[in-house]
Amino acid sequence: MIPYMNLNEQVDADFTRARRRARLRALVARIRREHASNRLLSFDDLRREHAANNRFYRGTRVVEVEEIVGSVGRWRDFDRSFLPARTSMAERWKRIDRAFQRGEDLPPVELYEIGDAYFVMDGHHRVSVARFHDVPTVEATVAEFHPKFPAAPVPMTSKSEITA
Repeated sequence: MIPYMNLNEQVDADFTRARRRARLRALVARIRREHASNRLLSFDDLRREHAANNRFYRGTRVVEVEEIVGSVGRWRDFDRSFLPARTSMAERWKRIDRAFQRGEDLPPVELYEIGDAYFVMDGHHRVSVARFHDVPTVEATVAEFHPKFPAAPVPMTSKSEITA
């Protein structure tokens, strides 16, 4: 006979498994000496690198969860797979997981987009729970950032063109 868990037991077990996976991934990254490979990308670092300060609101759309690769300000709280990196996140994570298990409608996450990559502004725990349960897409409000490219250099004219 298969024992059935009540919802609270299921949510506790989900968080325990998520943390176990996160710790295992961190250990493997440490053994391979690839600490950065297990970290979420920082939106602020990428934005500064590409000088992408111009934001355009793109509305609500469905986004592939696999395309969400980083965070705005909370990149240390989750690993590259959006698994919770800290045990202190349990209460909020479990509350979102409980709502997910009940089939409740959750509000759209807020994402920033640069190129083909998305970064979570609001909804980190919702993305984490969605990734944990292999949900392929999430509803999101998206603001797109475009990198500023340097102006094209003006072609130099030759001396013969100037004197003619």
